[in-house]
Amino acid sequence: MTTDQITYLVFGIVLVLALIFDLGLLSKKNQKVTIRQALYQTFFWVGLALAFFVFMWIEKGERLALEYLSGYLMEWSLSIDNIFVFILIFSAFSVKEKYYGRVLLIGILMAIVFRIIFITVGVALVEKFHWILYIFGVFLVYTGYKMFTANDDEEFDPHESKVYRFLKKIMPLVSHDGNGRFRYLENGKPVYTTLFVVVIMLSAIDLVFALDSIPAVMGISRDKLVIYTSNIFAVLGLRSLFFLLRGAVSKFDYLQQGIAIVLVFIGVKMLAEHWINEWIAKEIQVFISLGMIMVCIAGSIFYSIFMQKKGLPKDLNDGSV
Repeated sequence: MTTDQITYLVFGIVLVLALIFDLGLLSKKNQKVTIRQALYQTFFWVGLALAFFVFMWIEKGERLALEYLSGYLMEWSLSIDNIFVFILIFSAFSVKEKYYGRVLLIGILMAIVFRIIFITVGVALVEKFHWILYIFGVFLVYTGYKMFTANDDEEFDPHESKVYRFLKKIMPLVSHDGNGRFRYLENGKPVYTTLFVVVIMLSAIDLVFALDSIPAVMGISRDKLVIYTSNIFAVLGLRSLFFLLRGAVSKFDYLQQGIAIVLVFIGVKMLAEHWINEWIAKEIQVFISLGMIMVCIAGSIFYSIFMQKKGLPKDLNDGSV
């Protein structure tokens, strides 16, 4: 077997065993997840991702391992933006807390399938039409600029989203959770509950975020293994991260600006790749990218903690308006 095949095999085995362990031992159906449980689960997924980083270093070498770590950190930080939108979706459809875990799990597993398809198509297009990378670069610079200058008052409304409107047109929806069911028969006809809607919306929202994150990780590495593994590990840790940060995510006010700077940096790097390669070795580029990601993300989080925006909305969990 080649080193690539061995690495994919190990990744697949670890993934299956980790999901079994997470579902069988760390999670229980329709049970509220405490902060302590969420912390253990987060340590578990982050530890697993870092263990795979060590394995990558041994099997594939220093450069690809650092590219994987850079991609993982990039995806992990973007996940915090996902969490804020997830909170809005759960709140808009009045999902009971005991159903959070199951709904998140199904939504995230669906998102992983869609991301694999999305990555496969994206990589194939780049291999055939290299100039697409320049489009990705322009897109990342534009997205980063829009994210940096975004108005905080523009809040996402799940009931006004195109996905929800589309579901309302094509499917019979009911405005309750059906006691934990996704679908049931009403007058002999199938109807779909709010839990079903939320699962679909979580998957759809993750795909929207993938439009930023996948080109960003391709700006860090062109290696398929790095792109697949960094994305999937970050998405798998999203559920535990949701339970850990849902009460504090609204306090990371400047994280969006930190992510925006990283996206612009990676976009410019993609656009100027030809000239950068002539002056800076690939190995050094990897260290620069990793350092930039860590400084921007950590800096924006710490800045959010020590600074307070004027007119900051109160915590989502305190029940105040």
